[in-house]
Amino acid sequence: MIFLVISCPCALVISIPMSWFGGIGGASRAGILVKGGNYLETLSRVKTVIFDKTGTLTSGKFSVIDVSSNVMSGPELIEIAALVESHIHHPIANSIKSEYAKTIDESRIKDVRQISGLGAKATVDGNRVCIGNEKFMRDMGVEFDRVDSAGTVVYLTLNGKYIGNIVISDKIKEGARSTVCKLKREGVDRVVMLTGDRKIIGENVAKQLEIDGCYCELLPNEKVEKLEQFLKNRRLGQSVVFVGDGVNDAPVLSLADVGVAMGAIGSDAAMEAADIVLMDDDIEKIPLAIKISKKTMNIVKQNIIFSLGVKFAILFLGSLGITNMWLAIFADVGVSMIAILNALRALKVKSK
Repeated sequence: MIFLVISCPCALVISIPMSWFGGIGGASRAGILVKGGNYLETLSRVKTVIFDKTGTLTSGKFSVIDVSSNVMSGPELIEIAALVESHIHHPIANSIKSEYAKTIDESRIKDVRQISGLGAKATVDGNRVCIGNEKFMRDMGVEFDRVDSAGTVVYLTLNGKYIGNIVISDKIKEGARSTVCKLKREGVDRVVMLTGDRKIIGENVAKQLEIDGCYCELLPNEKVEKLEQFLKNRRLGQSVVFVGDGVNDAPVLSLADVGVAMGAIGSDAAMEAADIVLMDDDIEKIPLAIKISKKTMNIVKQNIIFSLGVKFAILFLGSLGITNMWLAIFADVGVSMIAILNALRALKVKSK
């Protein structure tokens, strides 16, 4: 009977899940939604963190800083662009609509179509209008005046002819640089950025944030290919985390070992595909999430070692006839309670 009571696995069966629940609960108190204990375990082994740029490392709050056209006035160009972007929910589209600041006349717009990673097209007042990046213009075979700027440049065509461009600027998020430093302190070997923006923009952001690697002018499928390369080259036992916010990031978020999405400005598709969601878009909580995952893993290991160690020690004493039933009950119920109390430490999270 003494052997039977001691060997009961209550401490392991109860305390280990409690540790995961404690880690998930502690993370949720800090505004980090973790969808399962397995993601905390994977996060604790992260060595590479890959960021999307717009809306993740940068604020995603664009503003128009320059408008250029040889065939019409700046306000007219903004009006045409706003009409095309009227049904599109993207930071760049939103900035153009904010600059227009007038009610959109839906009767003037037909056949709106968004082309992922390139731009959009629509029929405005019977004319075919396209708006997008350099690659979009080249794909359509349009001759255009290329603009070198540290901001995001969108080009417009009217019935197949280039009519002008709009330069839009985005700001780096407060705390983005400190996040990169904290990730390094948490044991992350490499921080990388993937973006669909031009090289000059991406490299400028990467330089300011001291990011290890930067890959620019990527379409959504090319981001997936880059991530697959990182996953293929990672060492056994190490994991790769991707952090993004947009619809275009959903395939990459689902493919990564751990996908982290922005909860406030992120799209529904991104949050659905992600394993962890930052409810207030504070990227400084990514190092905090890693710290919570490592603390949780340590508690899980402590509970395993403590539970098995005490049980085997008392079983040994029992084999010598030294153990009584009271000590056997302690080895079962007492050890379980101690392990559960230890697991509750995972609920306590220090933000700093």
